[in-house]
Amino acid sequence: MLLLGSLLAGCAVIDPSARLQQADALARTAGWERRTLPAGGFALASWSPATQRAATLTVYVEGDGLAWLGASTVSPDPTPVQPVALQLALRHPGGAVAYLARPCQFQAGALPPACRSAVWTDARYSVHVIDSMNAALDQLKQRAGARHLVLVGYSGGGAVAALLAARRADVALLLTVAANLDTAAWARLQHLSPLAASLNPADYAAQLAHVPQQHWVGADDDIVPPAVLASYAARFPAGARPHVSVVPGVGHACCWQAGWAAMVAPLLPSGE
Repeated sequence: MLLLGSLLAGCAVIDPSARLQQADALARTAGWERRTLPAGGFALASWSPATQRAATLTVYVEGDGLAWLGASTVSPDPTPVQPVALQLALRHPGGAVAYLARPCQFQAGALPPACRSAVWTDARYSVHVIDSMNAALDQLKQRAGARHLVLVGYSGGGAVAALLAARRADVALLLTVAANLDTAAWARLQHLSPLAASLNPADYAAQLAHVPQQHWVGADDDIVPPAVLASYAARFPAGARPHVSVVPGVGHACCWQAGWAAMVAPLLPSGE
């Protein structure tokens, strides 16, 4: 059964340990350090500055990573080859910030038993996964002494961020980049099998209607086309539809990083 649906990196597969080392090196250039957060049966990787305290914490959530090696070949390790959300987080324009990887990404050594391939394929947005990410958010928030969260999700991480915002009362702002926020519409458009074991953020429009949101999608994105975001926004009442910006000349992974600070800075809560 074709379950492509993952937002493949179009480059050669690199050993997972090398991907971890590259992410560590990238974070160290900004003085960030890696922590492992035990959460819901998973050990989630997170990078952030060594010490920070603030009322609002911005958390960047990584995409689906290298979930598939081909149309019908599941990857043995979902660690992203190009961690776009980490690259965006390192360009955050100010305030307390952290990066949160998805379950089974950036694991040191062999993957633990909890890391079944379903975690990064059919069940990538399952209740189990969202519970884990939610527990990790609680830990990051407590560490920063924060009262509120800004959630930023790239690609499939945007779907995760939206599902987290739908269940929490402390999310001041939801931002996504190239995110498949209506997974049912996305699967139909891409002629993929539905993600039967996952939650669909579009089904939680009622819970998300009160959350301030901004979503960006590239006009040239053939992995998450703008129609997916339009379908998500259409699930909201007319007066509460989230803002979706279609950015000309931009695809899925390139080149959000270059102008990120200028894009996000005007939207952040005052004092963030």
